[in-house]
Amino acid sequence: MNSSEKEKEDAEIDAEEITSNGENAKVKKTKKKKKKVASKDAEKRGVCYLSRIPPHMDHVKLRHILSQFGDIQRIFLSPQGSATQVPSKRSRGSRDQEYSEGWVEFGDKRVAKRVANMLNGEQIGGRKRSSFYYDLWNIKYLSKFKWDDLTEELAFKKAIREQKLAVELSAAKRERDFYLSRVDQSRALNAIEERLKK
Repeated sequence: MNSSEKEKEDAEIDAEEITSNGENAKVKKTKKKKKKVASKDAEKRGVCYLSRIPPHMDHVKLRHILSQFGDIQRIFLSPQGSATQVPSKRSRGSRDQEYSEGWVEFGDKRVAKRVANMLNGEQIGGRKRSSFYYDLWNIKYLSKFKWDDLTEELAFKKAIREQKLAVELSAAKRERDFYLSRVDQSRALNAIEERLKK
């Protein structure tokens, strides 16, 4: 950042201090600095995609294994759908949640690229008796992909799912109302027939 840009920012901050009506100008200034630092920090981060998560591996184990290669910011694992899930004989309930895919955000892009290049196709390893000793890493670095892209996609999928559910519920309510109206009509017709017989 050169001196003219810094002077411009200082002038903007001074203008904010003058225009603030009763608000603490220092608080605004620190908020603005935090936003800039967060955006710069987000630009440095890199996201890796794991197309397959081995059975019995959760976010804690994944963080433990990958943290030896670099600083990990966030991990998101997508739960396996109930339609594709095969019940195991020794299921331990919620502790044995299976995951289909995952995303790992590293603190530095270069570290994420290096980890993806180094681990892709390699054996996960660990102790020989571990449940994912013979599994292979299937990891790819996603260039120009930010964590916000993932959260937006998840929010979009959730909105679509809720919309489909609302449509199905409204269809079920219409069907129920139609059935109840037919039942009422049938009772009325039966009552009329009984009166005619008398």
